[in-house]
Amino acid sequence: MFDAATTALLRAVLDEVCGDVSRHQMGTRTHVASKILEAATNGDTSPDRLKEIGREALSDAPTMWR
Repeated sequence: MFDAATTALLRAVLDEVCGDVSRHQMGTRTHVASKILEAATNGDTSPDRLKEIGREALSDAPTMWR
């Protein structure tokens, strides 16, 4: 679907945005990843824009504490 460079970019953006999120919080990480992937699928592959989208997704991610 994506070339190796784009895949690496998506992974790096996810890791940066979710840097403070435990890897055990799969629901949160999955939500953020899906929003980043959706943006990239629609052609938005600017690293800054993907980070912005990821941060927005992180702020509205479902958690069991809300």
